[in-house]
Amino acid sequence: MTATVNADSGRQRMRTALVLAVAMAATVGSALAFQHLGGYIPCKLCLEQRTPYYIGVPLMLVAVLSSALRWPAWLTRGLLAVGGLLMVYGVYLGVYHSGVEWAWWPGPTDCAAAAGPVDTGGKGVLDALDKFVPPSCDKAAVRILGLSLAGWNAIASFVLAVIAFRGAFARD
Repeated sequence: MTATVNADSGRQRMRTALVLAVAMAATVGSALAFQHLGGYIPCKLCLEQRTPYYIGVPLMLVAVLSSALRWPAWLTRGLLAVGGLLMVYGVYLGVYHSGVEWAWWPGPTDCAAAAGPVDTGGKGVLDALDKFVPPSCDKAAVRILGLSLAGWNAIASFVLAVIAFRGAFARD
């Protein structure tokens, strides 16, 4: 009976890790779609908010592998817990960026410095500056149902953190 219960909880952790990997990839993928398909240039804080996902997706895939290969349960649980901590950091980054956008607190002074290379179109840099305005962290590029993408990221990160911690600390 114990082997059956452990196998079921191992499969549950594997499903949890797989759901997290897919959801994290979808979340950061949507941010990349807004950038590359929608033409929204991310600010420094926007780019920083992607880091937990860039680390979390492969980490959750390792958790899936760990569970599938029946490595020790503590390893899979630990990977899920680290994924949860990454998402808590994502909540912090999303709330911080949202607060900057709502002018609740100041943002970083070097925010516009991460706008990326400027295409001068064969002209001089000074000519291109008239047309190109780098994004600022305190201006939301788009709001959906009243929330900026940073706000939605905070919500997504919170939900993913709850899922990760539930998978990590669920009873066998």
